[in-house]
Amino acid sequence: MHTRPGVEPYTTRTPRVVAARRLQRRRERMQERRFLAEGPQAVREALAEGVVVELFTTLEAASRYADLVEAAERSGVRSSPVTDDALAALAETVTPQGLVAVCEFVDVPLAEALSHQPRLVAVLAGIRDPGNAGTVLRTADAAGAGAVVFAGDAVDPYNGKSVRASAGSLFHVDVVRDDDPLAVVERIRAAGLTVYAADAYGAQDLDHVPLAQPTAWLFGSEAHGLPPQLADAADARVRVPIYGRAESLNLAAAAAVCLYSCARAQRTEGTSR
Repeated sequence: MHTRPGVEPYTTRTPRVVAARRLQRRRERMQERRFLAEGPQAVREALAEGVVVELFTTLEAASRYADLVEAAERSGVRSSPVTDDALAALAETVTPQGLVAVCEFVDVPLAEALSHQPRLVAVLAGIRDPGNAGTVLRTADAAGAGAVVFAGDAVDPYNGKSVRASAGSLFHVDVVRDDDPLAVVERIRAAGLTVYAADAYGAQDLDHVPLAQPTAWLFGSEAHGLPPQLADAADARVRVPIYGRAESLNLAAAAAVCLYSCARAQRTEGTSR
């Protein structure tokens, strides 16, 4: 990418940069239905998904990631050169990598996600920490989940920290946002999935519940867990067994164990038929 003769890189005061920077606030994201994706991995996946509206890049990053700039331009995406200060204002990391994309929202209605007949679904109910949410989203993608539902007062999946923690997985699975966790459980069960609540004090042990069938997991906040009414709505409360002396697993680790246990059981069942 080269600046046009007489055109200097955008600064922190350039209206396009100012407008993009507003997307760091949830209210602005909701109004515009756009968000920021930072770094080459997120930008690459967003471009592949076709949701990038504008790509901001420093001149140094444009040279280093010339393939991404060229891919953006081939797709008709506007590439805008910015100063290091402007890029730093758009980014939310201490050492930004020189690329920030303005992207359109990618979430879909629950009915659409369920129409794809997912065999593994993660429901994030009331998870407030964006890093945890993004990590669970990434783990769900790695385990082959078809959908991740942000339910109730869960963190915004487009929060900058959540987007970074997902490492591009935000663009790989059906992401759903729904205000009513109980209704989510009812609709998921109606679609033929067994619903398990991940609960450190659950009556059922993960090693002793059937996992090969289509399954949805409910995960609550690390601090407070699942609301009792929501946990009761599941088909079973399931705990991850602790074999050592650790008091518990953190949310991301517990989610990884639950999701991968299902993924392994489902694939074993599929190959045995």
